[in-house]
Amino acid sequence: MRMIDRDFTEIDLRVMYDRAKNYRQDYMAGRWVIETKHRRQNWEIIVEPDFDEQKVVIITAYKI
Repeated sequence: MRMIDRDFTEIDLRVMYDRAKNYRQDYMAGRWVIETKHRRQNWEIIVEPDFDEQKVVIITAYKI
């Protein structure tokens, strides 16, 4: 639902993730912030590694 509210698709999110400019630790332990751009605006994607599945789980994404 938030993707609709924030006007992006799963494909947009994949492109944003692929075009990441920087990353840093989030204030919540174990989470990371991916800095990127979408439609010429700065965005952040919050991710959390899933070590058991060896994947990165996307928690949320938002314009800054």
